[in-house]
Amino acid sequence: MIVVVLLSAVLLTVGAVLALVRAERGPSMLDRAVALDTLTIVIVCAIALEAAWSRRTDTVPILAVLALVGFIGSVTIARFAAVEPEGEGRVLSREEVAELEAERRAQEDADLSSQDDEHHGGPALGEVTR
Repeated sequence: MIVVVLLSAVLLTVGAVLALVRAERGPSMLDRAVALDTLTIVIVCAIALEAAWSRRTDTVPILAVLALVGFIGSVTIARFAAVEPEGEGRVLSREEVAELEAERRAQEDADLSSQDDEHHGGPALGEVTR
């Protein structure tokens, strides 16, 4: 049984470290929220592993409270994030960047062609100059 407990502890540690890295790097608030939710789950699992190893049942209320706190925190962040502006903190893929750049260039070309159609400066067509 010690091998199973040690392997589980190592996997939980790796999961916690990866969740902390994701929480630190982001890039958006929702990435950080998911990482912190994952960290809460890892903590609950670590306490459950310790309770199973030491054969203690008095940690069950602690597990329930931590699970509820994690759930309430996730729901609160999700409600807060629902009003986040579209695209804020979002990392674009290369294809999305190229598409946005093509749209911007097409808009600039359309603006330039509409300016060429208009008459700017000099006498009006048919106007006599002195």
